[in-house]
Amino acid sequence: MRRDEIAAGLAEVEQRIGEACQAAGRDRGEVTLIAVTKTRPVEDVRILCELGVRDVGENRDQEAAPKARELAGLPLTWHFVGQLQSNKVRSVIGYADVIHSVDRLRLAAAVSKEAGRQGREIGCLVQVSLDDDPGRGGAMPGDVLDLADQIAAYDNVWLGGVMAVAPLGEEPAKAFARLQEVALAVQERHPRATMISAGMSEDLAEAVAYGATHLRVGTALLGRRKPFVR
Repeated sequence: MRRDEIAAGLAEVEQRIGEACQAAGRDRGEVTLIAVTKTRPVEDVRILCELGVRDVGENRDQEAAPKARELAGLPLTWHFVGQLQSNKVRSVIGYADVIHSVDRLRLAAAVSKEAGRQGREIGCLVQVSLDDDPGRGGAMPGDVLDLADQIAAYDNVWLGGVMAVAPLGEEPAKAFARLQEVALAVQERHPRATMISAGMSEDLAEAVAYGATHLRVGTALLGRRKPFVR
């Protein structure tokens, strides 16, 4: 049964997170598991909720919006973890509680304005680029503090911290060490911005070692993905 498969995946991921926290001298309660459910049916999300997972991540609005509407009655926190285009802001603000991919001032301004229009308050993480690939999104490390300052000054949003994806071909630990430096610099100016969204199925232990507070896990939790079909 699918419930048994997901329960087994969750147990394995929880064990890995627990071991990583122990190795890093951290409390398990410091780390939040975000189940990345892109390409997965709403039934999978319902099962995850029944098993105690409350944080769900999506990266495509055209898939996430109908899921969130169908599951509106469940006690879930929705994280938008993909690159966000300005023309999708209105839709995403309708369901997302936290946006992990704010990487430019224009986008932050649009989120603030739309959140105010909808009467919502949205968490924003500054996505940090740890490589030179513009296709993966992210603000350059040298620009992160200014962007964080601007987000913190806006109405209708709150600055949560930072997010990043480890570059392809680089040791994750080195990348997450750089991210931790940026995160600490942000926290010096904004002490409440303590979130570090980093680490996925393959590199969650390295992320925990370097201070990650939120892990975005899909494959290890739910198995290999199938192509998304509208």
